[in-house]
Amino acid sequence: MRARDLAVEFPTVTLDTPALEAARLLAERDLPGLILLDDKGRPLSILPGTQVLRLAVPRYCQDDPALARVVDEAHADLFLRQLGGRTVRECLPEQPRQLPVTDLDATVLELAALMARTRSPLVAVMDNRRLIGAVTLQSLLDHVLEL
Repeated sequence: MRARDLAVEFPTVTLDTPALEAARLLAERDLPGLILLDDKGRPLSILPGTQVLRLAVPRYCQDDPALARVVDEAHADLFLRQLGGRTVRECLPEQPRQLPVTDLDATVLELAALMARTRSPLVAVMDNRRLIGAVTLQSLLDHVLEL
């Protein structure tokens, strides 16, 4: 099986997409991440859901998890409000990761190797310069484990 067989349409965001909108998209569709497009509609990066969380979770709670325990439950449930008017641009790590992109002919093993090397739960699939969709870790494992 090839990437063309496993790729599905996948939501995308841009650098200027509100971070809260990205978080809602991740939650509503139960996604591991989103494909970030540049100004020309080409994949720029993968935005893992954990990067959105890093922006929303107060820094003091990230640095010292014991401090997160002292926040009462009513306020703890509202932490995503910290995203406010922030954008996806602000969610990106300082050191961008290798962009996991492949072509239509990549094999399942090539996809798995790319996911493992880039530590990404999804791979963007391109046909020349056009984004076709993505292969998720879940769909890859579902296929590989069919015995």
